Amino acid sequence: MIDKATVQKITDAADIVEVVSDYVHLIKRGRNYVGLCPFHNEKTPSFSVNSVRNFCYCFSCKKGGSPVNFIMEKEGLTYHDALLHLASKYNIKVEEKELSDDERRQLNERESLLVANEWAASRMEKDLRDTEEGRSVGLQYLYQRGVTEEAIKKFRLGYNLDSGHALTDAAKLDAMDISSLSQVGVLGESQKMPGTYYDRFRGRVIFPVLNASGKVVALGGRDLKGGMAKYINSPESAIYKKSNELYGIFQAKSEIAKQDCCYLVEGYMDVIGMWQAGMENVVASSGTALTDGQIAMIHRFTDNITLIYDGDAAGIKASLRGIDMLLAHKMNVKVLLLPDGHDPDSFARANTPENFRKYVQEHATDIIRFKAQVLLKDIGNDPQRRVNAIQSVVQSLAHIPDKVKRNVYVQECSRILGVSEEVIESAVEKSRSDVMEQQRHQRQSGEIDRMKQDEQNPQPDLNKQLRPSKGREITEMYPFYPFERNVVYQCVRYGILDFCEVEFDDGTTDMINVAEFVAEEIQDDEIWFTFPAFAKTFNRILDLKEEFLNDRVAFNVNLEKEKKELLKSGYDEIASKNMSMEEIRRAERMLDERVNDEMAKRRFEFARYFVEQKLSSHHDDDVRRTVTEAMNEEQPLSNIYLRNNPVSERKMELDRMRMLVPRGVLEWKNELLNQRIRAKMKQLDSLLGHAEPAEQQNIILEIQALMEKRGQLGKVMGDRTIGTKIK
Repeated sequence: MIDKATVQKITDAADIVEVVSDYVHLIKRGRNYVGLCPFHNEKTPSFSVNSVRNFCYCFSCKKGGSPVNFIMEKEGLTYHDALLHLASKYNIKVEEKELSDDERRQLNERESLLVANEWAASRMEKDLRDTEEGRSVGLQYLYQRGVTEEAIKKFRLGYNLDSGHALTDAAKLDAMDISSLSQVGVLGESQKMPGTYYDRFRGRVIFPVLNASGKVVALGGRDLKGGMAKYINSPESAIYKKSNELYGIFQAKSEIAKQDCCYLVEGYMDVIGMWQAGMENVVASSGTALTDGQIAMIHRFTDNITLIYDGDAAGIKASLRGIDMLLAHKMNVKVLLLPDGHDPDSFARANTPENFRKYVQEHATDIIRFKAQVLLKDIGNDPQRRVNAIQSVVQSLAHIPDKVKRNVYVQECSRILGVSEEVIESAVEKSRSDVMEQQRHQRQSGEIDRMKQDEQNPQPDLNKQLRPSKGREITEMYPFYPFERNVVYQCVRYGILDFCEVEFDDGTTDMINVAEFVAEEIQDDEIWFTFPAFAKTFNRILDLKEEFLNDRVAFNVNLEKEKKELLKSGYDEIASKNMSMEEIRRAERMLDERVNDEMAKRRFEFARYFVEQKLSSHHDDDVRRTVTEAMNEEQPLSNIYLRNNPVSERKMELDRMRMLVPRGVLEWKNELLNQRIRAKMKQLDSLLGHAEPAEQQNIILEIQALMEKRGQLGKVMGDRTIGTKIK
């Protein structure tokens, strides 16, 4: 349990731009930042990060939220562990009691597996240096391969002792979960003696695989005894999908973004060798064919990728794998084949960093040109092989989404292949249609798979059933759901802002905020939120007023200091210029207006985003999810609208608030009257021909009173209300 003050300290410190930048290469665009969404594969950025609101959102997959919510979504962590993750990032000390055995067993599968992998990696790091066998075997091997101390620490290299059960025994002594260690492949279970475990990586140098946030998700072990399997790796699990991970991404991501380029190699040692040569923006696919998930991960940090392979036949074949996927992701792709007999690791050790970089610059070739040249080489006079080569190049060109880029390549390939531009362009356009149709089917298949998974979920989350396909089900359980949702969302956006002045029985007046106005209005009609998550969220908003008033005092004090500093700096600058008295007065007047307007804007934003800032990281899942969804759904004011309307964005926000909040409440009340009328009509139908005329007349009068009230409400709403015929 983390105390409330520490939670507040963590959420206050967590900056959404900094947090998201650990996973996504962000580009400044106006007041916001944009990048490729880390939650799904995409080629065009749809992920937006707003530093003012401390909030992120994907306009495509609809995921995002506060820093806490983002980490929960991205890392699959609980609220508690997401806070610990952020506390670690911002060096905030969190004092907690040690987990008991029972609490450890209650950790969910993903958390347990991450704990198991981290324990194993740390233990084997220690054994590499602190044991005689580790130093004489594991460390000696690394030194012989030219691996430096700095690289050993950077990549967390380790060694698993060759006893067969050293790690198993250590796990038992440390009370680790043996089942979790087995699931991640650190330990193996004997087939002859079930329940007996052994060390899978015994006698091997260990290469931990870290995900983009630095979590150990898998291990790779290099054999040193000449066994049949040179490398063994962790099996896939809840925390490790090989097709979605890249070795070295955690160590390389910052440099990839900085250099705006990523080098892709095949193996662990290739990454380490190039890193030691000063080329730190390097990752490895670890021997697998390049996948969409891996490409999408690279694309979050850069558009540019250079494939570096051995110069032999295997290297050439490897370099041609995944070309179409890379082009489909709008990547700018180059390929570099190293001299015969060299891989990236050996070439890095044989050359100075300067020579390596120079070689890359001089020999890296555009991927389409490279493919055309490779396929045409040694085909001789065989016309069919020539046709096959041309068709393969055309297929790759068809995967390029940008038409201008395709046309440039068509011209280049026409020259290399000896075929007219018109013929190639026609073939590319035909193939392009097939590619787009194939991609459409893949997207549909993905949607169907996701829908099936939702249907198979044995414990559906009502707050996640907000999609149209689930709308009928949720409104059957909560008839006022859409109206309550509309109102609570408006309260998330505007809840703490002043709304109107009210007069009390003693003649005194006071200003009430939006949430208080809503509470007064719905209580007058004896209605309240029926959907549990909305009720909890609305009550939390009402509870924020005192905290807001206290925080506003400190905020205004700091704002006043900043105002004085801005004015002083501005006056000093004006005084330093050679201006007439009239010009000075005009400049000072403009300065006062500009600073006052900025201060008013800051005060408004403080109040406007107070509810969002406080509740988007709330510990209650229902509250946090409701607030996040409300923030996700909000549509910003159009830039065109702002340009065509010479009033401040602040004023338009307030105008929109004064229109939307009362309207939402009135629509809710109107639906309440509709349901009451329908209920009375049904009651009247059941009495016709069976009850006394007086009883029927009373119900008719009640219906007429309800309809009259609905009519009055309709006038207030400004809409015509269609009446219901009385039989």
